[in-house]
Amino acid sequence: MRILANDGIDPIGKQILEAAGFEVDTVHIPQEELAARLNSYDAVTVRSATKLRQELIDLCPNIKVIGRGGVGMDNIDVDYARSKGIAVVNTPAASSHSVAELVFAHLLNGVRFLYDSNRQMPVSGATKFGALKKAYGAGSELQGKTLGVVGFGRIGRETAKIGLGLGMNVIYSDLFEGPMSLTLNLSGDIQVEVPVKQAEIETVLRESDFISLHVPFTDKPVIGKEEFEILKDGVGLVNASRGGVIDELALVDALNTGKVAFAGLDVYDDEPTPRAEILTHPKISLTPHIGAATNEAQERIGEELATLLIENLKK
Repeated sequence: MRILANDGIDPIGKQILEAAGFEVDTVHIPQEELAARLNSYDAVTVRSATKLRQELIDLCPNIKVIGRGGVGMDNIDVDYARSKGIAVVNTPAASSHSVAELVFAHLLNGVRFLYDSNRQMPVSGATKFGALKKAYGAGSELQGKTLGVVGFGRIGRETAKIGLGLGMNVIYSDLFEGPMSLTLNLSGDIQVEVPVKQAEIETVLRESDFISLHVPFTDKPVIGKEEFEILKDGVGLVNASRGGVIDELALVDALNTGKVAFAGLDVYDDEPTPRAEILTHPKISLTPHIGAATNEAQERIGEELATLLIENLKK
């Protein structure tokens, strides 16, 4: 049986699949060529780049399993695929901690102005050192501040845990009733139960000093023009979930007025060509959709995805 890992798979995952007797092809097939070539495989794995919509699924009756390496499956018509008897699996827990750490890379970057000082020091560090020191010398700490987490799934909870470990207060919103506390696993096998507070999303937006978004894309932004108006002045925002969750043009306006102190973005409306207003803004910390892209996460994703494929292909 043949498996196409169209957006790649960790070598450990490939090794597991090959040891189980499967042929694994990791050569990327462009989206426009999949309709002609995908049907020669028994299963396909994707990340966020490849899209498996109803029209493509109909053209590939040989596909028995679709695997998504990661959490969100909005690039797959999941219900339709399952209605055709195709198993659709993903690895929701494998990359959660990696994404959460990136959120805090952006937050720490933001409160100490690293997003801008890293641009300015190579240009003016040797001639305007004192001026730059003064410009970036009014940073703040995360400890004692309120972190608002919008969406309290696996990634949202991992983000909250890091915030709690830094001494932040955590308030969150979710569509479902969530926990009143989280367990922190500290070094030395020490576990600590720390309280968190669930509230309506409007309360989270109003009361948070920093906000991290962990929700899927819907038909409208979670934070748009109206929502920006109720945020605290000087709030910091991070989006490592999906492009479109924040209204990007409204964000630029809020950054320009000082309503938002800084933003950290890992995802964009127009990937892979984000708009210039975002890429060039001096108050935005930027990464190219790398939330799950750590060596550790990729190994976990590869192992879990391989196990799920084997289970479903050998039924």
